Amino acid sequence: MENNELNQLDENSVAGEKTESAIAQFEEFDDSKQTGGVYNDKLLFLKDLPMNIYIELGRTQMQIKDILELERGYVIELDKLASEPVDVFVNNKKIAEGEVVVIDKHFGIRITSLVDPNNRLKDIL
Repeated sequence: MENNELNQLDENSVAGEKTESAIAQFEEFDDSKQTGGVYNDKLLFLKDLPMNIYIELGRTQMQIKDILELERGYVIELDKLASEPVDVFVNNKKIAEGEVVVIDKHFGIRITSLVDPNNRLKDIL
């Protein structure tokens, strides 16, 4: 026996009796084989499905006569302030909030908060 094993035997003695201890051996954990439950199975099914995504900057109410009078350059006032987050929807269900950013002359959305994952999946599926 090695010196470490002898020390373990001495430390594990109970009332003068020698007991042997062994180091537990575990298989390596491979998380690539884990499915993660029912929701991941449903997500695998959805990976190739196209879904409608849209961003809601705000809302307003207008009368039909005002809509018919719209012209180029007309500004429509929305119910949200410029500093408020915008809503991100997938198939008409809110999944996140974000802020508008400009990337090389194009608009984008930086996600700042997500709806709880269980609620997101429940609403989309």
